Amino acid sequence: MSKSVPMKNLLYTRYNQQYLNAVILIVRLCAGAFMLTHGIPKFARFFSEDPVTFADPLGIGAIPSLVLVVFAEVFCSIFIMLGLLTRLSAGVLLINMSVAAFVVHGGDAFSGMEKAVLYLLIYFVILSAGAGRYSIDHYLFYKRK
Repeated sequence: MSKSVPMKNLLYTRYNQQYLNAVILIVRLCAGAFMLTHGIPKFARFFSEDPVTFADPLGIGAIPSLVLVVFAEVFCSIFIMLGLLTRLSAGVLLINMSVAAFVVHGGDAFSGMEKAVLYLLIYFVILSAGAGRYSIDHYLFYKRK
């Protein structure tokens, strides 16, 4: 009895570099876009007539905490989507999600910190894998002339 082609493809352990670069691009675009849905409302707080209120998990003040979170969730997310300074931006977001998961939601049940942990995992993968071929980083730093 011969092995079926779909099962062979399912268990295949090698990878196609172009496919991997496309997957990294999709992960970067989705992670950045999803995080922007959290960051843009926080960014809008700066332009609201209401006084700025925000959690202060590190004891540096509410406004500096909000500035750091907005920088991470808006600007670093855009950088990741573009593939610009990707590993640095992923590191910033990794720290941001670590604080969110283990400091802000540290006393909560796992369901309360689950979203932050999932983002943390995604940013760890991006930090490890880098931007891939379809990125500004690749064009600026790795493209062979």
